[in-house]
Amino acid sequence: MNPPPIAAEQTPASAARPRWLILLAALALMALTARLGWWQLDRAAQKRALQAAIEAQADAPALPATALPADEAEAERQRYRRITLQGQWLPQYTVYLENRQMQGRPGFFVLTPLKLPAGDAVLVQRGWLPRDMLDRTRIAPYRTAEGEVQLEGRIVTWPSRLTALGAEASGAIRQNLDFADEAARVNTALRPFAIAELDQPGNAKDGLLRDWPMPAVDVHKHYGYAAQWFAFCALTAGLYVWFQLIRPRRRQPAAGPD
Repeated sequence: MNPPPIAAEQTPASAARPRWLILLAALALMALTARLGWWQLDRAAQKRALQAAIEAQADAPALPATALPADEAEAERQRYRRITLQGQWLPQYTVYLENRQMQGRPGFFVLTPLKLPAGDAVLVQRGWLPRDMLDRTRIAPYRTAEGEVQLEGRIVTWPSRLTALGAEASGAIRQNLDFADEAARVNTALRPFAIAELDQPGNAKDGLLRDWPMPAVDVHKHYGYAAQWFAFCALTAGLYVWFQLIRPRRRQPAAGPD
């Protein structure tokens, strides 16, 4: 009978190889998580710069009516700037965007085109009205001035779209507002942006609420993500030191006396 084969002894080089692989894997994971942490800090810095730009635009002096943007690109450059306008309301084209909140309450955004002296029009987000909880089609009373009016507002984008269930309504109460459809309905040249009207002495008693919030860029979430990635990096380092350095030494038998 042949003797059983003798297992080959593990050389020091082969025994050390897994430790080097574990070290390289730990260093790679630490580098990745640290890089992701710094990337989140960089995103936070970009968001802080964006917030500062928004606040600078909002605090700048009001533009004259002649500076009203002509196209969407120009409106984006002047976004959140205050502007003074003159014109006449076109109340027959007023639209009520439903499911819009203000101060935590559901209601409607009231949007009315303002006919400008040049003959074209711009959509004005005039204010907010509360929703009647018993009858959603009942619009709370408010006042619309006749004749030439002067108002101050902020240049904003076209009203944002909400998720619609089923076909879009076509009456005065809408879920969303399409620019091309609205321009065809008003039957006049319509600027491709909107104006959020601000409170002023002339409209203080028209029954509309205008507590428009400025956009928040949410910088703090990036600091939270960065803290998580740096915690993962520190955890990887701590686990490597414990399992590869401290624990093996603690398990070694103490040397006896000679």
